[in-house]
Amino acid sequence: MSRDPDWEADLRRYDMRRPFLKEQSIWAIWVYRWGRRIEARPAGLGRKIANLFYWLAFRLVETTFGISLPRTARIGPGLRIWHFGNIFLHGDVVIGAGCTLRQGVTIGNRREGGPVPVLGDDVELGAYAQVLGAVHLGDGSKVGAMSVVLDDVPPGATAVGAPARVIRREPARGQADFLEKDLT
Repeated sequence: MSRDPDWEADLRRYDMRRPFLKEQSIWAIWVYRWGRRIEARPAGLGRKIANLFYWLAFRLVETTFGISLPRTARIGPGLRIWHFGNIFLHGDVVIGAGCTLRQGVTIGNRREGGPVPVLGDDVELGAYAQVLGAVHLGDGSKVGAMSVVLDDVPPGATAVGAPARVIRREPARGQADFLEKDLT
């Protein structure tokens, strides 16, 4: 098996011995990365057989742990899922490197066939956060638990509420005050 630097980055984010015995979410990430490696293989019988096993593993993990990470989504290295269950990603979602998801997160479109979110690097989503539609979450942004994000969140900002609004931006260049912007 060839090296997969994205998978290795995922394992580093878990920072524990034997994560497969301690964290159910790592199984979903492993199946996702495996599916991506299968898609990169040349077409042929070997790929068709591997796809059959992938779909069985994907459905088993999705049903058992309640985490749906379709291999068509583009997820950067270092994904960390805290806890598990009720995590659903649309197949066209783009997630940057070093992102964190918690239980109950949904990232998808607002209507069938509609655009989907793009998350930058180091984005954190709280428990049961929903990110829907043509939304961009900037690098280092945070979304609070049970928030519904329907508009862009700038880099370094924290958004909370339903619908979410920015309540805090990280200070830039010595600026100590917090900025507030309504995203509705």
